[in-house]
Amino acid sequence: MRARDLLKRPWLAAFALLACGAPVSGVLAQAKPPPTTFGQVVGNAVLCVDQIDNKAFYAYLLTAFGPAYKHEGGAYWFRTDASLWGAPITDVIVSDDTSPLVFMGVVADTTPEKLEPAIRSASGMRFAKLDNSAFPVRGSVPGSKIVYFRSKAKVYCAKYKPLPPAQTR
Repeated sequence: MRARDLLKRPWLAAFALLACGAPVSGVLAQAKPPPTTFGQVVGNAVLCVDQIDNKAFYAYLLTAFGPAYKHEGGAYWFRTDASLWGAPITDVIVSDDTSPLVFMGVVADTTPEKLEPAIRSASGMRFAKLDNSAFPVRGSVPGSKIVYFRSKAKVYCAKYKPLPPAQTR
């Protein structure tokens, strides 16, 4: 069968891609299960309990979940099939080097109102409303934030990049 004949039968082309192990985006692509260290590594990072090294986290996420499914807004986005604090996590984001901040975040398939008590129950960390808007930002003492991301909750930690080592002459 010639290549142009595959274009006439899209289902056959998709099957051929799957058979040869090529990644397929969209509905057919599934998130990989998380490593056993996911809760400790990613959970501590987004709660600002651990250091954030975007290159190290990118390598961790690449190994755990495969290539990022998008690169947008100064971040790499990885699809997950994980949970943190009893909430399903759909995405993990890690900053690229285009921002003066390094950040790590997760998107939870729940609202901030439901996620905040779950985090407090699991970790003891408290969040305070930082404004009186209809969709208030919630912040913790270490610096993590819980915000609305469409109808879901996003938890993230963002810090300024450390200065490079001093040059001696």
